[in-house]
Amino acid sequence: MEYVYAALLLHKLEKEVNEGNISSVVKASGAEVNEAQVKALVAALADVNIDEAVKAAPVAVAAAAAPAADGAAAADAPAKEEKKEEPKNEEAAMEGLSSLFG
Repeated sequence: MEYVYAALLLHKLEKEVNEGNISSVVKASGAEVNEAQVKALVAALADVNIDEAVKAAPVAVAAAAAPAADGAAAADAPAKEEKKEEPKNEEAAMEGLSSLFG
């Protein structure tokens, strides 16, 4: 996951997303770099338009959150249960986003 975050950070800063830059960002975070994972990510991102992938991600999150909110309202669930649903939606969104990057 840290490799995907590194790629997103580099893209946001308008830096080239390549093996050296991703490795540098991951090292700077204090994590150990797995060169095979870095190479795999860079290869997977070669044909991906990151801007389009990021723009598409919130649409999927909003679509997934709407049915969950309707179900909670229909069941008259207390606020504590609604708070438990939010992390699951966040996790699902992050899984969906990570699948875009291999």
